[in-house]
Amino acid sequence: MSFSQRVGVTIPILWLGFVLSISFMEAWLKFQAEGVTQVIGLSIGRLVFGVLNKVELFFMIALLFSTLKAYGFKINKTLKTILISLLVILLAQTFYLLPMLDQRAVMIIDGTIPDSTYLHFYYVFLELLKVILLAIFSHQMLSKYKG
Repeated sequence: MSFSQRVGVTIPILWLGFVLSISFMEAWLKFQAEGVTQVIGLSIGRLVFGVLNKVELFFMIALLFSTLKAYGFKINKTLKTILISLLVILLAQTFYLLPMLDQRAVMIIDGTIPDSTYLHFYYVFLELLKVILLAIFSHQMLSKYKG
């Protein structure tokens, strides 16, 4: 297995671990800790999700380059669809959802109660979709090299 192929197998598994750990554990668990107010929790969340987004952008670029280097454009339709879907999800989160959620968090931290929106729901939905896509991609890549 070439270095590019190993990266193509490793990155989606690492990425999946990051998303599961932060989005589905840290995000809500911090509010359960004694002494963590909404303001503190939101401040931590802004920092953590900002860094996670940068790590995810790195993972996406590494995954795209390693997959293209290993297979060129000869990857199967499923993997190609997953890569494109992951890219679209990440771009939507990076340039729309995270800035909007960050703005809402700042408003709450500053003492303003923003109007209700579905932004959080959309973000969580895309995170769930991302987890499913990364799991399928990882399984497909591992299946290529078992044996």
